[in-house]
Amino acid sequence: MTVIAPDVSVARVFGSALGGQACRVVDAEGRGWRLPIESWLQEADPVDEALLDLCHGATLDVGCGPGRMAEALARRGRVVLGIDIVPEAVRLSVGRGVVALQRDVFHPMPGEGRWETALLADGNIGIGGDPVALLERLGEVIAPTGRIVVEVSPPGTGVVTRHVRIETASYRSDVFPWTLVGADAIEAVARAVGMGVVSRRGLGARWCAVLGRTLAP
Repeated sequence: MTVIAPDVSVARVFGSALGGQACRVVDAEGRGWRLPIESWLQEADPVDEALLDLCHGATLDVGCGPGRMAEALARRGRVVLGIDIVPEAVRLSVGRGVVALQRDVFHPMPGEGRWETALLADGNIGIGGDPVALLERLGEVIAPTGRIVVEVSPPGTGVVTRHVRIETASYRSDVFPWTLVGADAIEAVARAVGMGVVSRRGLGARWCAVLGRTLAP
């Protein structure tokens, strides 16, 4: 891959990927894998819809990307807000008819403390490289009886933090931490912030868990 503009922001690289450039993640050892940008730009697929079945009531889609999940929830008549730090992601979400804001989840949110569900799809449990801090923050965002629906990695992954870049043909990002949390490890992460696992299941090749302050289904 030829990179012509090294070490720019993650938002700029991801924005170029959403504009049509292939994008891959590269770790510190030089191993790379492609991000499925094309599928994120499509409508929600049946596995996405099964994940969304777990979202109750008004939902905050954290790291909404180009908005396929938020759009699918809106089609169900749900109140949904997408947030993302990438301007192009927000633009594409709004273009789908989604209400979306350019916002960092660690900054104040509309409806703080009243969201019934916070959604972390597509590996967004890795945001910031600290899943405990992220879940603690989302505990402030959701209502006392709210839930967090999180897509996790397959069992056996554990909790693994990597320092990675993302690259397109035009840009390479700064290095940033990203954490994978396996279905076998999400309970311990949730417990660290006073939450429990309400349910955990495989959805085809993907895995998800529902977290809450009580263990009621």
